Amino acid sequence: MNADEADQEDELLALQSILGSDEFFRKESKNAGEIRVSVELPADFSVALKEGETLRQYEISFLPPLQLTFDLPEDYPSLSPPSFTLTCSWLTQTQLSLLGAHLTDLFRASGGAVVLFIWVMFLKEDALRFLDILSLLELPSDEPRTPDPNPASPSEPNKDQLPPESETKDSLSRDDSFPREPDLSDPSLEADPMETVSEVPNASESDARMSDWTRDTPDPGEPRPTHLGLLTQLLVYDATQQQRRFASTVFDCGVCYTSRLGSDCVQLPGCGHVFCRACLTQFCKLQITEGNVRGVTCPQSACTAGPTPAQVKSLVGEELFSRYDRLLLQNTLDAMPDVVYCPRLSCGAAVIQETSGAAAVCSVCGFAFCVACRKTYHGREDCQGKKNRRTKEEQKQGERVDLPQTAEGIKALWDDYSSGSKQRKRLLEARYGREILRNSLEDCLSENWMETNSKYCPHCFCRIEKNQGCNIMTCSRCGQMFCWACLAKLSNHRSAHFQDGSCSLWEYDPYSYS
Repeated sequence: MNADEADQEDELLALQSILGSDEFFRKESKNAGEIRVSVELPADFSVALKEGETLRQYEISFLPPLQLTFDLPEDYPSLSPPSFTLTCSWLTQTQLSLLGAHLTDLFRASGGAVVLFIWVMFLKEDALRFLDILSLLELPSDEPRTPDPNPASPSEPNKDQLPPESETKDSLSRDDSFPREPDLSDPSLEADPMETVSEVPNASESDARMSDWTRDTPDPGEPRPTHLGLLTQLLVYDATQQQRRFASTVFDCGVCYTSRLGSDCVQLPGCGHVFCRACLTQFCKLQITEGNVRGVTCPQSACTAGPTPAQVKSLVGEELFSRYDRLLLQNTLDAMPDVVYCPRLSCGAAVIQETSGAAAVCSVCGFAFCVACRKTYHGREDCQGKKNRRTKEEQKQGERVDLPQTAEGIKALWDDYSSGSKQRKRLLEARYGREILRNSLEDCLSENWMETNSKYCPHCFCRIEKNQGCNIMTCSRCGQMFCWACLAKLSNHRSAHFQDGSCSLWEYDPYSYS
């Protein structure tokens, strides 16, 4: 083994130990291989595509790697540089040619030393700065481009020594033993069919290399992706790599304060807070089980962000997610002032109320009802007037007496009826009517109780009951804080309302029917 062969073997072994299997592949039959170089991006790096007057710009942290396919000649590194092919989906042919020329210059400046690792570090750390791409990568539009009659290239070999044109337009592919990511680095996804630069010393070496590598040429009849498609691919690649980085990073859970890998954690997109999967699962399951779907938010104090529906589904499972989805829809409909529900127990579908009148027609069962009293639609007649008229007609037919007109009298009558003996119940039913006692009387009690024991939220007008605690109330539907005494909306400085106003923080009178 001569000195060049020994240097080549040492260099390839060093690269194999420094770079991972997903970055370096060596072809064992000869001193050849492929290196994937991921360029380092500065902070706040963006990729942009301008189409007409529309500018699409996105911040990214990762770009697909450059592919450096190399073949070491026998007299490398003493005399000849490596023959190589440099391929990238997001750089133009001119930019690749400039990089290739600089790689050749680096070999000439090395004085006969091995340069593959120097090439890798240059492409990784300095390639963007060398191309004057500092913080923004501008993708060209999809307008037709005129080929450059004199493209820049790292060298100008004799045309007779170059492989056929079809062999230089696309990069070489590896055999299946080398793991690859076909989504972005494949030449078929390149923005331009000429975005490959090759350095070929002579035709015989190139032909030998071509016979050893499998061709991966796209179908000529298949249309190449547009630059908008390339932008999409770059964003997908960036999201995938960010997820991989998150999965391998250690985080402290914001609930149990245990250190865990990101693969065992969930990051909420709205706020960026990280929690371990076990804690967030238990938190979401508890909220959904109790019916508080508005409470499925970030567990961090004073944070209003929340998990995405896909995250909730992966945390709680299919069954609880169905309940979450249903309750969330119902909660949203309840907050809409023009939505009512069909009063039929067998239906209960949501109905949009017409603003022109008090009538609504269920689109599911076809029932027409009054939105005020939830009874069959009775025209323009007042709901209570119709009720009183029907009661008087029933009393006239059965010679029955009127119900008490006060809340105290109605409650006393209901207590007498519900706790009385069978003989007492028959007597009261004969006097007031069985249907009136069981339906009308119970309706009156429910309405009177709600009027006495609940108030409307000043934001969404949902009925709220207060049975203990201070006068600072929080609506379970919309989350609005308000004062129970005067129904004023409260901000984060809620204590000032009770210090400067007439409302008392702890004033509380228990409710009663009397």
